Amino acid sequence: MLYTLIGNSSTPFAICQCAWFPWKLHNRASSSQVASHSRAAAAAAANSFMDSLTELAAVGGENLPAKYIHPDGINGGKDPFLLPFIDIPVIDVGHFTTPSTDTGKELEKLRAALSSYGCLLIINHGVESLLLDKVRTVFKQFLALPKEQKLECWTEGFQGYGSDPLVTDVMVHDWSHRLRLITCPEEMRQMKYWPENPKNFKEVLHEYSTKLQVLHDVMLKAMAKSLKLDESVFLRMIGEPVIMSARFNFYPPCPRPDQVLGLKPHSDGTVITFLLQDKEVEGLQVLKDGQWFRVPVIPDALVLNAGEHLEILSNGEFKSLYHRGMVDSERERVSLAVLSLSNPQSGVEPIEELVNEERPSLYRKVIYEETTHFDYYKSGRTLIDDARV
Repeated sequence: MLYTLIGNSSTPFAICQCAWFPWKLHNRASSSQVASHSRAAAAAAANSFMDSLTELAAVGGENLPAKYIHPDGINGGKDPFLLPFIDIPVIDVGHFTTPSTDTGKELEKLRAALSSYGCLLIINHGVESLLLDKVRTVFKQFLALPKEQKLECWTEGFQGYGSDPLVTDVMVHDWSHRLRLITCPEEMRQMKYWPENPKNFKEVLHEYSTKLQVLHDVMLKAMAKSLKLDESVFLRMIGEPVIMSARFNFYPPCPRPDQVLGLKPHSDGTVITFLLQDKEVEGLQVLKDGQWFRVPVIPDALVLNAGEHLEILSNGEFKSLYHRGMVDSERERVSLAVLSLSNPQSGVEPIEELVNEERPSLYRKVIYEETTHFDYYKSGRTLIDDARV
């Protein structure tokens, strides 16, 4: 993740995650394009982006564009899909929405998962299987549209369809493209970037995001309870309104998955992230105890990742997840990450009840200012590296 840091070890420092905080960017994204590009230049850039999709999908194993290749290879040059699966805890959300005699045990299990893994699989989360399938389907239908229709959602900014911006010319490209949309609160939605086709895209994403808003609050309250805190403490600390951003990821097949990455290793600059995986093609890998593991696909389960802000808020009780996105040699893969973001006017710092003489504050307060998200992303560093006292 990329941030600008201001201050020293004894003072708060200022950052901004422009990739995730579009209230400072969503107007600038469109206005800056108009200011810096003529319509002809913008059209050329859009067409170049669309051509890159063809490039990604059509190249042969010996002709990969150099800009996508990691010179040292992935996983030491070995097949990354031969790595072992990780035994991620599965949490039944029903124990939190309808308390039972097993709720206490499930809270302990939740705390252990976030402390040790930084992620978990959640079931009985309130999102019907049919809706999960619809979410996957509408994105695949969008990808199948003619080039001209997809260009209507194209952007060089942070909302819309495109590629993540490169910080330097030598930065290795990700073998992926994305459609990023703010979903909550509704007044922050930039509807010009929401696809008009398929016709039910907006309806499906609205229904899905509405259910995840409810799930978001349920999980943050359960996390607080697992730490013996007031159930609303995380919600109070991240501020209002709750900001949620949807990121649809598209990973074309690649003949050399040992040389390219769909998404570089990173931790999320979020509170929590809900990930809906491809129903058939795996690709999420996580780092634990210095070793990479594959994450299994359970079609109706959601992956919940702890973000960097949750690690700071919990004073290190919960660990943010370091992970990467892989590509398949034969099949395309899609996923949808819904990101829960802290309000930048609130900032994040360790919760007071979790700071004491035995466990002093491990992190400085984080306050958002203006810069961009990708310095950390390109360097392989994380916000946590620099936030530690």
